[in-house]
Amino acid sequence: MKKLNVAIVGATGAVGEEMLRCIYEFNFPFESLKLLASSRSKGKEVVFKEDTYIVEELTETSFEGVDVAFFAAGGSISAKFVPFAIEAGCVCIDNTSHFRMDPEVPLVVPEVNAYALKDHKGVIANPNCTTIQMVSALTQLNDYFDIERIIVSTYQAVSGAGVAGMEELYRQSREVLDGQEPVAKTLPCGSDKKHFPIAFNCIPQVDMFDLDCGYSKEELKMVNETKKIFNKDIKVNATCVRVPVLRGHSESVYIETKKPIDMDKVMELLGNSHGVDLYDDLTNQIYPMANLFIGDELVHVGRVRKDLHNDHGLNLWVVADQLMKGAAYNSVDIGLKMIEMDLL
Repeated sequence: MKKLNVAIVGATGAVGEEMLRCIYEFNFPFESLKLLASSRSKGKEVVFKEDTYIVEELTETSFEGVDVAFFAAGGSISAKFVPFAIEAGCVCIDNTSHFRMDPEVPLVVPEVNAYALKDHKGVIANPNCTTIQMVSALTQLNDYFDIERIIVSTYQAVSGAGVAGMEELYRQSREVLDGQEPVAKTLPCGSDKKHFPIAFNCIPQVDMFDLDCGYSKEELKMVNETKKIFNKDIKVNATCVRVPVLRGHSESVYIETKKPIDMDKVMELLGNSHGVDLYDDLTNQIYPMANLFIGDELVHVGRVRKDLHNDHGLNLWVVADQLMKGAAYNSVDIGLKMIEMDLL
């Protein structure tokens, strides 16, 4: 197999670190591997397995000789540096939101719409974490039953807000247990006017609100990205909630379909869906929970049941590690799929 020269942009962040692990764990064929980050991390030593890397500062000339770059350093960084990478002949797989809704950029979950990769023009966008796990679980159901409407409520871990979100949950939990008033500095959104405690609490806001419609940016991402990935005008209604879980997003998903629901067929399709683990045995109280699948690349589905009042309605509970399937692994999997399709 051809070996590639690879770069990770944002290599010292949470997603970048997971990308490095995925490159090794899933045997991405690399000849060389360059770790790029801001000037603050320049010279940092990163040891993985038996290999040692020295972090380099990201510059406009970092991509000379690089075949594929995984971006995980924020939208403004992707906006600035992806054009330089493309100019150098590098294919960019971008984990930020910057390119997702660009009509010229494929938005890809490999098991759902890998065909879109062939139309890339140097950059492929990785969808939002909550969208990825939902469409992965629903893709075969959509193909067979023709989904017309999705209603989803998310239960999102604080790690989705980065290291600051995780530290806030740890600190506030100690404060509450010590009888102190928890101090909120980060959640629900660091750039918003108010902050609220997440310890022993749920916050019905992830990202900033669009005050014109009343939905948050996270909710609108799920609406718009699902339509683009499924390539249909599907009705999506989302409510996104931050919960006091360190890692792993959960979703309550309700779908309405054009064809009536056949539960035997539903279980057959979910049981044979690539990248999906049907984890559903009510007799033994088996269903997915976030703390069961940390570091796991699969999407786990349980509590599958037909609507009691609608023959075209189905409920599912969907769980995934958002740093893995929702970010790092999906990005690396896009690269592996491109190699398989002879696009890299």
